Amino acid sequence: MASSQCCANPPTLSPGSGQGCVVDDLGGLKAYTAGSPDSKLAIILVSDVYGFEAPNLRKIADKAAASGFFVVVPDFLYGDPYSPNNAERPLPIWIQSHTTAKGFEDAKPVIAALKSKGISAVGAAGFCWGAKVVVELAKAAEIQAAVFLHPSFVSVDDIKEVKCPIAILGAEFDHLSPPELVKQFEQILSAKTGVSYFVKIFPGVAHGWSVRYKVDDASAVKSAEEAHQDMLDWFAKHVK
Repeated sequence: MASSQCCANPPTLSPGSGQGCVVDDLGGLKAYTAGSPDSKLAIILVSDVYGFEAPNLRKIADKAAASGFFVVVPDFLYGDPYSPNNAERPLPIWIQSHTTAKGFEDAKPVIAALKSKGISAVGAAGFCWGAKVVVELAKAAEIQAAVFLHPSFVSVDDIKEVKCPIAILGAEFDHLSPPELVKQFEQILSAKTGVSYFVKIFPGVAHGWSVRYKVDDASAVKSAEEAHQDMLDWFAKHVK
């Protein structure tokens, strides 16, 4: 994940972005929320290293909310997203304070809080760093469905232990999860019984394409929106 791809195209963070609102405490974390709180179906979006204030990520949350889900984007980074301009905290240093293992532990109270509000099924999607958090939730049977978008840190051994329906959306150009690795994931899933899966490699795009696209690049937007629709289709099928 120290690859330059991991941090390419950093977003301009915007605390007020999105059509939803930020709550101060959802299972112990601040979170952006969108959609009807009366929905019985929830989606958790787990960010990349740039955190929950990324406008494109909140747009994805709003899109999922428009499909009928209650969507939450927790601040797993505690107000301390990675800053590529901070020379004193390069990624290998920053990430020591923001491990995916901590993200996984922090996600469990969020899920418990959602269920205490009457949510009956939870799906989770993870982008880059967030995909490793989501695979841990899928291994622990904490969620009903999982989606990884250009995952980081996810291993073959992780995929072997997944216990819920899983979709993996990979990029043609990705040093972190190259197509060869994504195809290995698919081979493992095809040999598992009882776990539905969907695997797709998007041509002509690079790691981060689904959330760090430029809104004025029509081709990039089209590829990102295709990924978002695949994610929503997967949740519509399995989070119910």
